[in-house]
Amino acid sequence: MIRLLAASLTAALIAPAICGAASAQTWPQRPVIFIVSQSAGASPDVMARMVASKLSVSLGQTVIIDNKPGAGNVIGAQAAARSAPDGYTFFFATSAALVTNPYMVKNLSYDPIKDFAPVALVTRSHQVFVVHPDVPAKTLAELIALDKASPGKFSIAVDGPRNLAGVTAQALNKRAGTQLLLVPSVNINNGLQDTIAGRTQVGIFSASIVESHVRSGALRALAIASTKRLVAAPDVPAAAETLPGFDFSGWFMVMAPAGTPADIVKKLNTAIDEATRDAQVRELAPRLGFELDPQGAGSPEHAAEFLKSQMALWATTTKELGIEPQ
Repeated sequence: MIRLLAASLTAALIAPAICGAASAQTWPQRPVIFIVSQSAGASPDVMARMVASKLSVSLGQTVIIDNKPGAGNVIGAQAAARSAPDGYTFFFATSAALVTNPYMVKNLSYDPIKDFAPVALVTRSHQVFVVHPDVPAKTLAELIALDKASPGKFSIAVDGPRNLAGVTAQALNKRAGTQLLLVPSVNINNGLQDTIAGRTQVGIFSASIVESHVRSGALRALAIASTKRLVAAPDVPAAAETLPGFDFSGWFMVMAPAGTPADIVKKLNTAIDEATRDAQVRELAPRLGFELDPQGAGSPEHAAEFLKSQMALWATTTKELGIEPQ
C-alpha cells in the first residue's frame, strides 16, 4: 500500500511537468493577445502592431492587440497582471506602467516585479519638445531664455503631471529654472491639438505622433528629451546638449504574467528578437522615433536587468523632484 501511494504521488508530481513541457513545445496553438495600456494610435500601440505583424508570421498564429487605456496605464497593466499565465496573454508594457507608476501611485493594484516576468526589451521611444510656430524659439536654449524673460508666459501640454511627459516637463523646470505651466490632457491627442492650435505654446510628445506635424510645419521641434539625437531627425538636438545628462526617453517591454512557463517566455523572446531585426521594422521604426538596439531585443535576463536599473533611476528622479506617491 505504501509503495502504491508513493508511486501515485510521484506520478501526480511528474504529470504537470510533462504536460507543461508538451504545451510549451507546441505553443502557440491559438491566437496570442498583447494588452496595450494606451489607445489605438498612441506610441506603444504603433510599435506593438508593427511587432505583432511579424510575430503572427513567425509564430504561425495571429497576435491580437487589445487596447485597454485609462488611469495612467493602470487599467491595462492590471488586466495583464491578472491574466492566466498560459502563454496566450502578454503585456506590451510602457515604461510608465512599469517604473513610473510605482513611484506615483500609492496603492498600485499590481506589482511590476512580482506580477510579471520580463520577456524582451523591444525599443526605446523618444519624446520631443515642440512649440507652436508663433513661438520665436528655434532651440531649447532659446525657449528657456524666453521663459526666464517672461516667467509663466508659456504653457506646456503633457500627458499628466505624474506621467512621463509631465515628469519630463517638471524636470525641465527644475534643472533649467523655467516656469512652464503644465497643462495635462486626458487624451494625449487632445494635448497635441491644443499645441497645434496654439492654446498651449509648448508640448512634449512621443516622436511617433508628432513627426508628421513637424514635417508639415504645424509644429517646430526644439529638442529630443534624451542624451542623443534621433537617426531620423539628426538636425534636432538632444536636450542633453543644453542640459547635460537630461534623459527622459520612454521604452517598451513585453512582459508575461508571473508563472508563465519559462520555455514559452524564451520562445517568444526569440521571436521578438527576430522581429526587431527584420529589415522592414529596422527601416520604419527609426522614422517613427523608435530606437532599436543594434544587437536585437536581447534575452529575458537582459530585460530584467534593464528594468532593475530603470527602477533605480526613477527612485532618484522622483526624489529630486520631490514627488511622493498619491
